[in-house]
Amino acid sequence: MPREYPRTVRVGEQIHRELAQLLTVAVKDPDVGMVTILDADVSRDFAHAKVYFSVLGDDTSVRASAAGLNRAAGFLRRELGRRLKMRTVPQLRFVYDDTQRKGARIDALIDRALAEDAGPRTPEE
Repeated sequence: MPREYPRTVRVGEQIHRELAQLLTVAVKDPDVGMVTILDADVSRDFAHAKVYFSVLGDDTSVRASAAGLNRAAGFLRRELGRRLKMRTVPQLRFVYDDTQRKGARIDALIDRALAEDAGPRTPEE
């Protein structure tokens, strides 16, 4: 019977918390910018972790932040190794998550459609 809360999920949540704290305190790269760590998915063998992030700004700031985070991946992995009590610390790969941007775009489209529907009505309608 599978466990309800597997270790990979717990480790991913711990990596998420620690990386969020490390980015505010330890990373001094100006390219990283206003980054928010959204989630961390750890592979079953704990060798790799995909870290999903979001950033304020346009596409150039997204690319700069992704490059800065991937440059800092070794440093962040070493710091995670110091903070986490694990035999192996996963390799970090940072992936931009644009679901918030897509959600805001869909909200704007819905608001525009509702405003057009609620517009002034002619007596023939």
